[in-house]
Amino acid sequence: MVHVSAAEALAELARARDAGLPVFGETCPQYLFLSADNLAEPDFEGAKYVCSTPLRPREHQAALWRGLRTDDLQVVSTDHCPFCFAGQKELGRGDFSKIPNGLPGVEHRMDLLHQGVVDGHISRRRWIDIACAAPARMFGLYPRKGTIAPGSDADLVVYDPRASQVISARTHHMNVDYSAYEGREVTGRCETVLSRGEVVIDRRTFTGRAGHGRYVPRGTCAYLR
Repeated sequence: MVHVSAAEALAELARARDAGLPVFGETCPQYLFLSADNLAEPDFEGAKYVCSTPLRPREHQAALWRGLRTDDLQVVSTDHCPFCFAGQKELGRGDFSKIPNGLPGVEHRMDLLHQGVVDGHISRRRWIDIACAAPARMFGLYPRKGTIAPGSDADLVVYDPRASQVISARTHHMNVDYSAYEGREVTGRCETVLSRGEVVIDRRTFTGRAGHGRYVPRGTCAYLR
């Protein structure tokens, strides 16, 4: 069940899992950090937050964090469906049904989730599991991905858990003219990334090369074997 955003939906998912059914849940950062209040922002700013499933009232966030702690939600991801505000989201002025549906977010997923660690919603070990290990198992890529072990791909991230940053469209790398988290200060930042043992980001500077990517065929979901 993808893009779980409401406490009622999560309760049904938990009930099915308690009954032993092979049911799994995913949510997204926007449902953990944004709310219907953002849709009500004046001067058409609310159009920036139109997405599916829609943002819910803020009180649903506590249930989603609890679902991540109890493993009723296994994964946090983002479909990253960006539309620029100028010229695209603005198509809906005068008719909200014409607002392009989706928002940007993939660049800050890990940092926002780490803020959940800082705020006490989840443990650092749980952060790693829902962002890295569980997706690899879910999509049949484990143990090549999702673990540090002999025979795995040596994909490593060096993360500074104390670094402070402010999320802004002025500094992000996504090709979109706004950020859904503009001005939000978060604690934690990626410093270095190794892909198959090769440094591709060095002290926040991209050092990779074209052609380094490699197709990895999926296997069977580890939860269903």
